[in-house]
Amino acid sequence: MSRRIRRTPYTSCVEKSGISGFTVVNHTLLPKAFQHTTIEDYYHLRENVQIWDVGCQRQVQIKGPDSAFLVQKITPRDLRSTVVGECLYVPLINDEGKIINDPILLKIKDDHYWLSIADSDILLWVKGLATGLGLDVKIEEPDVSPLAIQGPYSEDLMVDIFGSKIKELNFFNFDYFEFDNTKQLIAKSGYSSQLGYEIYLNNSNLGEKLWNTICSFGEKYNLRPGAPNLIDRIEAGLLSFGNDMTSVNSPLECGFEKYCSLSSEIDYIGKDKLIKEKKLGSKLKVCGVAFAGEAQSACKIPWPVYSERIKIGEITSGIYNPALKVNTGIALLLKSYLDKVSKVKVEVLKKDFKEGIICSLPFSASKNYELINQIRSKNEI
Repeated sequence: MSRRIRRTPYTSCVEKSGISGFTVVNHTLLPKAFQHTTIEDYYHLRENVQIWDVGCQRQVQIKGPDSAFLVQKITPRDLRSTVVGECLYVPLINDEGKIINDPILLKIKDDHYWLSIADSDILLWVKGLATGLGLDVKIEEPDVSPLAIQGPYSEDLMVDIFGSKIKELNFFNFDYFEFDNTKQLIAKSGYSSQLGYEIYLNNSNLGEKLWNTICSFGEKYNLRPGAPNLIDRIEAGLLSFGNDMTSVNSPLECGFEKYCSLSSEIDYIGKDKLIKEKKLGSKLKVCGVAFAGEAQSACKIPWPVYSERIKIGEITSGIYNPALKVNTGIALLLKSYLDKVSKVKVEVLKKDFKEGIICSLPFSASKNYELINQIRSKNEI
């Protein structure tokens, strides 16, 4: 692979673990598959514990007297009550009110923040804003590479390695724990529906030792390498920037209204556009769609969704869910149709239409079960 594609502190360990596929996020390798099917990986994640190399989740570090001002300037989420040790999901928007990233914000100190970013060049965006606004901040990408531990036995494994203090962590909070005579930031978080933690390793030279230590302690919990699982992600309603939403979508369309303050006391780039959209109404809305037919593998291109003969949107991420026994997808649909229709047709191949039904997200919500059963009864699987 080209040297333009960056390795992580864990890549050499991943290569020894039976990796069968990578993708690239933030110009960095992200493992996508090992020697198991997506379904096998889904059940293993639900029942055991996995180690994920998510070092591609780069940090944009913002430090200095104007750091709090700048961080508020780039997100519509009200950050005034944020405290040190807290993680927050924060959509970032541009001057048109469109999403350009959806990182996790970590408040390290009152004048020190990390943005743990999805796949877009936010480092350049934030540097440009700081320069243009003449702010007193220092912005850089630190030597920090997250490693995720996910699954129902993740807490037991983390306690074995880092001590019982790990149990005191609340969801979406972080603290510091000792590893090899260093202090490492660990958050109770992760990109799955399962219990999990993310170790923000601050010293790439310790990458192999951290990986090998976790694998050694994890043997009794049936630990194995994994990656964000598409079935689990869709079931949980976890959106993926670049797949389910892009820079043409607003946070209001994507179900992030609770993260968008329109208060006069909050000032951020693109606020006027969100106020206008809120007043006029959004054109699209993110929904779930469950549909019948043979078990579908992951969609490579979006699957169109129709009401009668009218295309009302498309499934952006979709796959068969073996636990729900139905095909599932995250879709962007025309909001004007959602009050009129609940039944749809999904075109998985050209002119191959499958009966479907619109669901809320996550799919695990109890109110979806009756709808899903309607579709399951018509399944051709």
